[in-house]
Amino acid sequence: MNDLLTLPWQRTDDSSPIAARMAAATAREIIEGRHEPGDLLIEADLAEAHNASRTPAREAMLQLERWRLVRLVPKKGALVTTVTGKERRDLLAVRSMFEIDAVQTLADGGDLTALAADLSTLLGEQKTALDAGDPLGFASADYAFHARLIRSGDNAIVIEMLTTMGPRLARLTYQVAIEAPHTLDTLLTEHETLTDRAEAGDAEGFARLVRDHIESSHFPQSR
Repeated sequence: MNDLLTLPWQRTDDSSPIAARMAAATAREIIEGRHEPGDLLIEADLAEAHNASRTPAREAMLQLERWRLVRLVPKKGALVTTVTGKERRDLLAVRSMFEIDAVQTLADGGDLTALAADLSTLLGEQKTALDAGDPLGFASADYAFHARLIRSGDNAIVIEMLTTMGPRLARLTYQVAIEAPHTLDTLLTEHETLTDRAEAGDAEGFARLVRDHIESSHFPQSR
């Protein structure tokens, strides 16, 4: 899968730099709740866990901070961040703006057929993960779905920002999958509708559906 549609642990392997592998593995552990908000991560512990020196461990900590999954505390380590209600709303508002802009760009002459085909494939991956009871797989496919929409706008700066936001967005979806699994069928249905609107080039209808989709899937209590 294209790197722009994947999350850090999906695009690292044994040939990747050790710092990248350490950062990716720890990001996954944070998203899955194996490191809880407020936990202190120690550089020496991270190095020992990966049979590495403290230099790549330090690099990994810096990358985790760039992803906003931790906050570095001088001479102590890194605190796992807490997802606040404001951060959730801010992240999803930014993603929504990116998506709406991308589809408006496509409506002016982009290849909507190719986009719809890719979105259908990613929907299939979400359904497979849901059937398998795999919340991380579901969150990863959800990120890829939205990233594919945003990538279609061909805005290099937006894509760069999205890549940095990826782990935090996956963290939000993972929490929904764990805390409100009864909403996931609705989320998939809405993704199907979003795909239909994208294929039709209906930018106005798509924008409205994006906003409704965010409210229903991430803020059901506000409806």
